[in-house]
Amino acid sequence: MSNLLEVRGLSKSYTTDAITLDVLRGIDLDMKTGTTTALVGASGAGKSTLMHLLGALDRPTSGTVSFRGENIYKKNESQLAAFRNRSIGFVFQFHHLLPEFTALENVMMPALIARVPRSKAIAMAQALLQDVGLGQRLTHRPGELSGGEQQRVAIARALVLEPELLLADEPTGNLDMKTSDGIHAMLTELQIKRGLTLVIVTHNERLAAAMGTTIHLVDGRVDKTT
Repeated sequence: MSNLLEVRGLSKSYTTDAITLDVLRGIDLDMKTGTTTALVGASGAGKSTLMHLLGALDRPTSGTVSFRGENIYKKNESQLAAFRNRSIGFVFQFHHLLPEFTALENVMMPALIARVPRSKAIAMAQALLQDVGLGQRLTHRPGELSGGEQQRVAIARALVLEPELLLADEPTGNLDMKTSDGIHAMLTELQIKRGLTLVIVTHNERLAAAMGTTIHLVDGRVDKTT
């Protein structure tokens, strides 16, 4: 099994008013294709920052992130944007759905941005909403859906362009335990069905334990891997 991601010497610092904050300090890790990984650690350990760098949402201060052997940070901004759109799906704690659009339209959006023909985008979005258990909610707007249903729409949107890598930052942090368990089960099913490489930032010990690998971050460094 080949590596999808290879991270070497990854560091990220922020400087404000002559004060430098080192958030990540020389991260090295590999993630193989089709595996599941949990990123855990106390608040401020660098989990979300690491996820943002893995997903090309920010640039590192130093170090490299290689996706299938290519250092993604050698790309310019437009190339990075195209790479993110095609290769990576993102799910956050808050669903960030567009309230004026239906579930179907929200899921179609990345495909339309990528200039997929509208008829094909509709078919892709419908199939995904069926997969996440919302085949009867296509025309509902976010305000007409429960919190768990909104997050299912967000997951479908993240997967509509069939990315290889799905990054989820506290995807169930806003949900009750029963709804969270349903989302966890659905993510596991989708990961297996689609051969995804799944990385989740979580404080949920049960979810972390269900992942193939758990990376523990402490003060911006990998403390241990289990």
